[in-house]
Amino acid sequence: MVADTLEPGATVNAVADRYGVQPNQLSAWRRLAKQGKLVLPSVTTDEPVFAPLVVCDPAPAPSSYERLPAEEQIRIVIGEVRLELAADTPAVRLAEIVRALGAVPC
Repeated sequence: MVADTLEPGATVNAVADRYGVQPNQLSAWRRLAKQGKLVLPSVTTDEPVFAPLVVCDPAPAPSSYERLPAEEQIRIVIGEVRLELAADTPAVRLAEIVRALGAVPC
């Protein structure tokens, strides 16, 4: 979608209408792409390339009895955000989370 807005003559509003998203959301994605925080596909095709948007209710916070013992968890604290993950969380996933939270530049 973002790549479509960069085509000559394209407008954010027209592209947003075509894909059924809000223009302000598409503009935010364009801003992220320009900052290098959103990777655009390198291959251009006639078919749109995008991940499906999935909206779901947030998971309920774990009860105190559901928490893992401290020695079995990894804590990530960035500003006011605090995450507690299982100790066996893959390193790749940890890196993705930290990047998504903006603590490490891409």
